[in-house]
Amino acid sequence: MEIIHVSAECYPVAKAGGLADVVGALPKYQQQLGHIAKVVMPMHRTKFLYNNEWETVHKGNFSMGAMNFDFTIIKEKTNKLGFDLYCVDIYGLLDREKIYSYDDDAERFMAFQLSVTEWLSKWEHRPDVIHVHDHHTALIPFMLQHCYAYKHLSGIRTVLTIHNAQYQGWMSWDKSPYLPAWDTWKWGLLDWDNTINPLACGIKCADKVNTVSPGYMEELMYAANGLESLFNYEKDKCTGILNGIDYAVWDPEWDTYILDNFSLKDVKKGKALNKKKLCDDFGFDIKYPLIIFIGRLVGEKAADLLPEAIQQAFENSESKFNCLILGSGETAVEKALEEMKFRWFGYYHSQIEYNEKLSHQMYAGGDFLLMPSRVEPCGLNQMYAMRYGTVPVVRRTGGLKDTVKDYGEKDGYGICFNNATVEDIVYSIGRAIELFKNAKKLDEVRHTMMGINNSWETSAGKYIDLYNSIYK
Repeated sequence: MEIIHVSAECYPVAKAGGLADVVGALPKYQQQLGHIAKVVMPMHRTKFLYNNEWETVHKGNFSMGAMNFDFTIIKEKTNKLGFDLYCVDIYGLLDREKIYSYDDDAERFMAFQLSVTEWLSKWEHRPDVIHVHDHHTALIPFMLQHCYAYKHLSGIRTVLTIHNAQYQGWMSWDKSPYLPAWDTWKWGLLDWDNTINPLACGIKCADKVNTVSPGYMEELMYAANGLESLFNYEKDKCTGILNGIDYAVWDPEWDTYILDNFSLKDVKKGKALNKKKLCDDFGFDIKYPLIIFIGRLVGEKAADLLPEAIQQAFENSESKFNCLILGSGETAVEKALEEMKFRWFGYYHSQIEYNEKLSHQMYAGGDFLLMPSRVEPCGLNQMYAMRYGTVPVVRRTGGLKDTVKDYGEKDGYGICFNNATVEDIVYSIGRAIELFKNAKKLDEVRHTMMGINNSWETSAGKYIDLYNSIYK
């Protein structure tokens, strides 16, 4: 089977979040299962672009309303990611450092999708599946079926993976001329609440739709940022497939980012050495539990609750602990977290940035990972933490509910709570501190979670099953 993944990001080429990790791993594991998997993405101006060799494989052009664009498709020469990687370059639109957050993102991602579809239309053969990811690519199934220029591609099966349904790519109807000539009787497929909604259109038009955990798919039936009724209507073609993690990147036994490599056999020693380095770097006392947070400082992650929750935990706890925050996001949250460094010097530090190396070191050296998310479609951080022997402290939502079992239950290995509130976070930090004091129980929990297989091998096979189900 030949699968074309179309995505706005892919690790390690360009990454803003978990979408990149998935698209950087899933095709590689599909290749290992004997299939042909390829990735097409925008040519963001990142270090990966400049540090690798490329060849031009196609040049073309398209119109977007009254605007005409030339585009170039380049291919990474060495197959270093384990699959063929293609990047689309459009002068003035895709030649930028950041992936998102430009005023013309609607135009940028429309142009990207048009380039990909135009390129595919010139192929002499047809791939079996076009697998699109999130709203940035979700108009492709519509274009294949209802844009006259691409009708000859309508037999290609399509799958839409929703990594986060909060973001839907809304566009006003005055941007409808951006699409190539299409069957206007099908306007309802584009429309949702009097707006062009690419994600809703993808749900309607793709042959199959999946989210990145079964729990998240259940939640979308009643909490989908306005698309609840659509998910219920299309539920027969919707499913949840839990993400995996790439053990070639996330394995403490081989991780080149961390000070001391370790495995299940010597986890206690390995964790101690890596924790000492972190504590030395940030001025912490190693004898206290180290609680970490890694992620975007935004409302979805409940990051706005962290300043008050952490301060209350410091003030209320009879036992001391350390806390290290890594991330960036909303300015007000960043400022509040930074200001805490002065009051809790020696016990607290925040690093306001994206730092891949430091994140690996924190997973290796931390005792507990805090994830109080309001929304967490799958969550990869908790699985990374488990692989490195760091106990996840999570709210029961989405994929967190699917992947973490409270240590108070039989064979449990994490700390779970129900509400994204300051009170629940403070209470759970207290539970983490108590678990840390019980060295025997902490060792048991670490051994249990490190023995769980969260690799992509199982999940990649489920995606192949999903593709095959389209043809039945």
